[in-house]
Amino acid sequence: MRGVVQGVGFRPFVFRLANANSLSGWVLNAGEGVEIHLEGMETALDAFVSELESQRPAAARITDIEVAPATPLGLASFTIRQSRRDGAPTVRISPDLPVCPQCLEELLTPGERRYRYPYINCTNCGPRYTIVLGLPYDRGRTTMQSWPMDAWCARQYHDPADRRFHAQPVACPQCGPHYRLHAGGETVEGDLAAIRGAVRLLREGAIVAVKGLGGYHLACDARNAAAVAALRERKFRKEKPFAVMAGDLAGARLLVELSREAETALTSTARPIVLAPARELLEGIAPDTGELGVMLPYTPLHYLLFAEGAPDPLVMTSANRSNEPIAYQDADAVAQLGEIADAFLVGERPIARRVDDSVVRAGPYGTTVLRRARGYAPGAVVRLPVDGPILALGPDLKNSLTLVVDGQAFVSQHIGDLEHYEAFQAFTETIRDLTAMYEVAPDRLLLVHDCHPQYASSMHAQRMAVKGRGAIQHHRAHIASVLAEREAWHEPAIGVSFDGTGYGDDGGIWGGEFFAGSIADGFERVAHLRAAALPGGDAAARYPVQAAAGFLAQMDDLPDLSGAPVAFPARYRQSLALARGGVRTFATTSVGRLFDTAAALAGFTRPITFEGQAAMWLEHLAIRREDATGGYPFPVEAGELDFRPLLRAVIDARLRGEDPAAIARRFHRGVAQGVCDAVTSLAGACRTRTVVLSGGVFQNQLLLRDVQTLLDGSGLTVWTNHAVPPNDGGVSLGQAALAAFGRFDKPYA
Repeated sequence: MRGVVQGVGFRPFVFRLANANSLSGWVLNAGEGVEIHLEGMETALDAFVSELESQRPAAARITDIEVAPATPLGLASFTIRQSRRDGAPTVRISPDLPVCPQCLEELLTPGERRYRYPYINCTNCGPRYTIVLGLPYDRGRTTMQSWPMDAWCARQYHDPADRRFHAQPVACPQCGPHYRLHAGGETVEGDLAAIRGAVRLLREGAIVAVKGLGGYHLACDARNAAAVAALRERKFRKEKPFAVMAGDLAGARLLVELSREAETALTSTARPIVLAPARELLEGIAPDTGELGVMLPYTPLHYLLFAEGAPDPLVMTSANRSNEPIAYQDADAVAQLGEIADAFLVGERPIARRVDDSVVRAGPYGTTVLRRARGYAPGAVVRLPVDGPILALGPDLKNSLTLVVDGQAFVSQHIGDLEHYEAFQAFTETIRDLTAMYEVAPDRLLLVHDCHPQYASSMHAQRMAVKGRGAIQHHRAHIASVLAEREAWHEPAIGVSFDGTGYGDDGGIWGGEFFAGSIADGFERVAHLRAAALPGGDAAARYPVQAAAGFLAQMDDLPDLSGAPVAFPARYRQSLALARGGVRTFATTSVGRLFDTAAALAGFTRPITFEGQAAMWLEHLAIRREDATGGYPFPVEAGELDFRPLLRAVIDARLRGEDPAAIARRFHRGVAQGVCDAVTSLAGACRTRTVVLSGGVFQNQLLLRDVQTLLDGSGLTVWTNHAVPPNDGGVSLGQAALAAFGRFDKPYA
C-alpha cells in the first residue's frame, strides 16, 4: 500500500479488517508504505482487498495497491510487526490532523482519564508532520520519544479493539507532556491552571503567545480594539489583515458569509484559515477589505481555551515580527517575542519543524489554496513520470520547495520571503529536513531554480554540490503548476501568467505573459502586456504612484494629476521624470503593477504596507459597485495587450468626478475582457481549447468571476490552481514538472 498510509491508523485498521475476514498474517510499516501478508480463503482475501479502499481511515490516502501471490506460512493469527527499512523511504507523511469528535468528547467529559488534557489524541487525530523525526513513522522517530507510555496508555496502544491501537503520540496526564504559563516573571504549572491563567489575561486585553502544532500564535481578544492595536504596533504589522479563530462553526457563520464550498474547507481535516465575505466588521482586524480570515479550533488546547471562557473570536496570528518566519522553538520564541507578548502558554512537546496555518478561498473555479502549510503539507500533490530525485527551490517570494522522490512530488510547507535572513535560514533548514527525511543524497539530485540570477534561492543553488542543475523561467513554472496538478503532461494549452514580477527571457521584469504549449513540449511566449517603464525598479512595487508614473509616461497629452481629484504626491512627478528620461528605469510587462496604477488613480496614493495591498484595495472597492455596467477598453494588438486606452478611460472618468468604486469595477471588467479576447484568439490559432490561469493576480476573485462570465459558452475549458497556490507558493511544483521533461530555460552541467 502506497500513499498517506502511515500515522493515520492504517495498521490498526488492517488488523481489524483481517480479523473480520478471518485472515491470518501480518502488517508493518516499510520505507515505501505499508506491507501486508495475508493467508486465508480466496473469497476472504478478495473481500479484504476490495474493502481496503472503501473502508480506509478518513485521513488515509491510497495511491497504489500492489497485490501478488505469496507462499502460505501456516500463520495462526494476524499481527502488527515491527517496522522495517529497505532502502530510502518513499512513503508519504501524513499532515497534522485536527482533534477528532471522540477525543473531543473525552476531553470535555468529567471523570475521563484525559479530561482537560491538552495532548489528547488517537489514531484518527493529532500531530503527525510536526512531530516526525524520521521514517517509517514510529514513536521512537517522533518528538514524543522522551515520554514513555505508562501501563494504562500502553494497554490501549496494544489493544486491537481500542482507537489508540498503535497511536504513536498517545499520552495521558500521568505519562505525557504538559503546559505551563509564564507571565509577569512567574510560572504557573499544571495544564488547567495555566490555561485558566491565559484565559484571564486574554479577557483583560493581554497578548498571549500560545504554542500550537507547528509554532506559536499571538492571541488576543478580536473585539478588543485596544488589544488589536497594541498587537499591530508591537508586531510592526500596520494594515495586513489578522486571522481570527471562532469557537465553533455557528460563531464562524456569524462572522463571515460561508458558501457550501467555504464551509466544507473550514471544517475539513486541514482546518485552514478560510477567507470569506465579512458579516461583522471587527475594528482593526482587516482594514480596507470586505473579507475576513476565519478558522476553527483544531487542537485540544484551542477547545480548552474556549471551554474556559476565552474571548470568541480570538485573533490567532503567526507569532513573529512582520516578514519573519513563525517562531516554533521555545527559547527562540521567548527571545523573539518578549517585546510583543505579555505572557507565554508553553507546551513541553517539541515541534520538529515550523508549519504555518494554511489559507484557502472558495472562488469561481473552486476552492483555491493561497498558502499551503498545516493540514496539507507535506502531502504529495502528484506523481511525476520520472525516476531520479528532483529538488525544485521555487522563487524568493512566498517560497516553498518541491522534492520529487520515486516520482512523488512532495510540496513543502510555506516558508516565506527569502529576502529576510530568518526566512532564508528556514529555507535552508527545510532543504536539509526534506532531503534527510527521504534520505536523498545531494549527488543524486537534479536541482531546479528560478532564472533570476540574483535570487537568494538561485545563488544558493549554485553553492549546492548536486548531480545536475538547471533554471526554469518563473511564469512558465506558474503555468506548469496548474497542468501538473492534473498530471496533464501532454495537454496543449494557452497559459496566462499574471503577477507582480518575474525574471524574463530578455532580462526584463515580466508579469503579464501568454504562453502556448505543454509541459512535455515546453511553452512559447506568444503574447504579453505592452511593456511599460518601472522607475526605481523594485521600489515601484511599494509605491503605487511610482508604478503609475511608469505606465502613464507613454501616454500623450497626459493631464496634470497632482491636483484634485487624483492628488498624486510629489513622488509621482519625480518618478515620471525618471521614466521619461530613462534614468534608473526598467522595462516591465507586470499586470501586478498595472493594478497598482489603477489603484493609485482610484485613490490609493500612499505606500503599501504589505504585498498586494493596493490591488486588494481596488478589488474590494470595485465589489461595492456591481451595478456599474460596461468595461474600459483593453485591446489586443500585434500580440500585445495595450494598457493605454484602459488607463486613459480611468483617468477621464476620474477627472469627470465619477465614483472611484464604479471606475474600479469597470477597470476589472476591461482587464477580464482583454484576457478573454486574447485567449480566444490564441486558442483558435494554436488549435487548443484549454486555457490555464495562474500567478498572484489571479487570486483576485472578481477578475476570475468576470473571466468565467465572459468565457461561458465559448467552448474553452479554464483550469486554475487548487492543490498549490496560484501565487509564488506554487512555482516549485511547476519547476519540478518541467524539469522532469528536461524543459530547462537555462541548463547547467
